[in-house]
Amino acid sequence: MSTRIAFLKGHGTENDFVIVPDPENVIDLSPAAVAALCDRRAGIGGDGLLHVVRSAAHPEARDMAAEAEWFMDYRNGDGSVSEMCGNGVRVFARYLQRAGHVAEGDIAVATRGGVKTVHIAKDGDITVGMGKARLPEGDVTVSVGERSWPARNVNMGNPHAVAFVDDLAHAGDLYAPPPFSPATAYPDGVNVEFVVDRGPGHVALRVHERGAGETRSCGTGACAVAVAAARRDGADPAVTGTQATYTVDVLGGTLMITERPDGEIEMTGPAVIVAEGEIDAEWLENAIR
Repeated sequence: MSTRIAFLKGHGTENDFVIVPDPENVIDLSPAAVAALCDRRAGIGGDGLLHVVRSAAHPEARDMAAEAEWFMDYRNGDGSVSEMCGNGVRVFARYLQRAGHVAEGDIAVATRGGVKTVHIAKDGDITVGMGKARLPEGDVTVSVGERSWPARNVNMGNPHAVAFVDDLAHAGDLYAPPPFSPATAYPDGVNVEFVVDRGPGHVALRVHERGAGETRSCGTGACAVAVAAARRDGADPAVTGTQATYTVDVLGGTLMITERPDGEIEMTGPAVIVAEGEIDAEWLENAIR
């Protein structure tokens, strides 16, 4: 490991990330190292880490290299691996633009959830093609304290349980993962969204992200919420032939989610790089011992 490791810090609607550029995949980012870097008191701090690698250099992405030059090797703040992160993709694209790897317009980004299409607009917002939602069958329930709610099972390349509540305060402190049942619905854990209505086509959420706790925003979660809200409201673009668009307020801002008649979902929102610097490799090595 070199003496210094370059990093940046960015966020998308205040869902924040440590960014580690590593085009040739030579930096060993163990789960302990990721957790140390994402520690908000002893490290840099972040809900997750974006490891920026050329697809051809990463064993999990080589088969996507012909479609997307860059692979978002995303890790949760606790060091665990995740399939996708919608806010993370926007921040990842913003980094690629800042580094001169891409320009405004359309690009492709490889993720564990597949290749995502991204559009960097002149006005600064970034739109991500999030793919299609899957709606697994079966009843799901989530709980906080004495309260329980039915939840919609939505998969956006990662699992979500969406519960509509009367008050976002009913979600509690969200320090620990909200219990869910049946356990077989989410064998690898789940992101849980608590949702209230703000008006027609307008909802707000709080989320407990698997491996991170409550975060200020969750892009895949906002998409899952929009799909669940549309179905609850009797809207299925594949049936009506009309796209469904929802404004989704998160604690860190607002995202626009559109589900098209072909099932593809697009998410639009901001992405900001706030700092860059160097990690002391000796500190990192000591931190994970």
